Amino acid sequence: MQSDFIRHNVFPTLAAFIWGIAFVAQSVAAESVQAFTFNAARSAVAFLFLLMLCVCIRSWRQHKDDIIPSGSAYRKDLLLGGVCCGLALATATYLQQKGLETTTAGKAGFITALYIVLVPVCGLFLHKKVRGLVWLSVALAVCGLYFLCINGGFTISSGDFMVLLCAFCFTGHILLIDYFTVRVDGIQLSCAQFFVMMLFSSVGMLLTETPSWETLLPAMGSILYVGILSSGVAYTLQILAQKGSNPTTVSLLLSLEAVFATLAGAIILHDHMTGREYFGCIMMFAAVMLAQLPAKSKSEKLVLTAKSEL
Repeated sequence: MQSDFIRHNVFPTLAAFIWGIAFVAQSVAAESVQAFTFNAARSAVAFLFLLMLCVCIRSWRQHKDDIIPSGSAYRKDLLLGGVCCGLALATATYLQQKGLETTTAGKAGFITALYIVLVPVCGLFLHKKVRGLVWLSVALAVCGLYFLCINGGFTISSGDFMVLLCAFCFTGHILLIDYFTVRVDGIQLSCAQFFVMMLFSSVGMLLTETPSWETLLPAMGSILYVGILSSGVAYTLQILAQKGSNPTTVSLLLSLEAVFATLAGAIILHDHMTGREYFGCIMMFAAVMLAQLPAKSKSEKLVLTAKSEL
């Protein structure tokens, strides 16, 4: 059916496009707004957007006489999930935003996409079987990182290193989402995690930065884009796309965010990347594709719960 095609193919591609453009929005904001300040603002917008969405969904469920999850055990899981996921997300997005102060949107997009490779690797510590082709993708990704990030004399820029750390944090966030998503409503969990992220980022902002409306207002467009579209709309599109679809196909489409980030950085920001860096991008993109092709059940589920952030 045409509606199924749109939901299973157009929705995840649109989500990847939104997340890819978000790297450009974050890069623009990084020129004038410090990392904690930007994340405090974007998470506040995302929280309010998702809160309104939760209220609308709850009202719709009540109208249809659907069962609404509640109870002390459910609230405890929601609170714990919000805190754990929120702290992981806040750390990841802070590192990503700091990295974007000195690296390009395209490179940040590809390095962040390493979470797709890291998830099955980290699954080893959780006694999950990893196929041989995944190890090949890890080796390919490491080679791609070398061409993309390592400059003359075996040096790596501080921005690239920050974004690489953020990929590890996003991996932890994915594993946490996998644990809590079977216990609580996904949109409610997202709303809770952005509330925690807002609190965490606000504390960091007040302790280490000097926020002002003079620097915040020029970046308001980026904040609204990342808060509403990247965090709210794209996350919802991902949920709708995953329902009843082939998880491998959806994950492959979602991983296109790295490609869109590179294209958006080149077209909108006129970022210049050398042939060596483009070759690294190609190798990393091949790595994330290989990591997804053999995915089965649990591994697929872990990757598909990933959110851009953005």
